[in-house]
Amino acid sequence: MSDSAEILQLPHGATPVTWRRSRTARMISLRIDPRAGGVVITLPLRAAKSAGLALLRDQSAWVAERLRALPQTVALVDGAAVMIGGVAHPVRHVPGGRGGAWLREGTIEVAGEANFLARRVLDLLRAEAKRGFAAMIWEKAAQIDKKPSRVAVKDTRSRWGSCTADGVVMVNWRLVMAPHFVQDYVVAHEVAHLRHMDHSPQFWALVGKLTPHNAAAQTWLKQHGASLLRVS
Repeated sequence: MSDSAEILQLPHGATPVTWRRSRTARMISLRIDPRAGGVVITLPLRAAKSAGLALLRDQSAWVAERLRALPQTVALVDGAAVMIGGVAHPVRHVPGGRGGAWLREGTIEVAGEANFLARRVLDLLRAEAKRGFAAMIWEKAAQIDKKPSRVAVKDTRSRWGSCTADGVVMVNWRLVMAPHFVQDYVVAHEVAHLRHMDHSPQFWALVGKLTPHNAAAQTWLKQHGASLLRVS
């Protein structure tokens, strides 16, 4: 079964539910998807969907509480405030302008028709992320005499970054909206995996050498990370 989505009626109201079938899952799991404002239920290959529905109904009060706690969605429209490096940048529509979207004196200016505005703001954020994170990754990798095989910026749903065994370092582009100390920690965390592909004491010691923001950044991500996923 490939991923499928539906709207189910729970005691708190209509809820988007995404079903996933996993070859590696050993038990049914349920998690909140902040971006969609719904629930993801992962089923092992042999598990029945009815068992997932039973878990969802059993955890409906928890689901309702978590969904209510999600930050408001930030719609990318004229006048919206978008964070870059933790600093709010108002979006300003410039219908007669040219060049897509650009930064000017603390604002995001967007040219063209209004129905293209959201896409152009997202393109700008991704470009800023790619430029900024690539430089940060290469700088920190040089500090430990390592070179990533590739640097990637993606929009992942469940992680802020990753590092593969063959040296591909990935950072979620949405972190461009987070404060710089959070960006610094995530980049340091993934670069440290170029030397230690685990979370051993040696790994955390290396993270500590690459950034002083370990604890503060982890706390920020727990408290505010979902807000980065609510921008669309």
